[in-house]
Amino acid sequence: MSYRWRYQDSTEADVIGPDEQFEDQSDAELWLEENWPDLLDGGVDQVTLLDGDTPVYGPMSLHPPEQ
Repeated sequence: MSYRWRYQDSTEADVIGPDEQFEDQSDAELWLEENWPDLLDGGVDQVTLLDGDTPVYGPMSLHPPEQ
């Protein structure tokens, strides 16, 4: 299988985001670490990591925690 991100808005509705696929989980997570600000600016509020069509974890908010 390959890893990919599911992109959603704050209502958990799917939104269009980059169609990136990764060979392993660590590559997917590194890509997200580098790109989450652009995703947030583009209307993505949360992501779920998928292995094929199976959720690995998420949804995970892209918004920084409130202090």
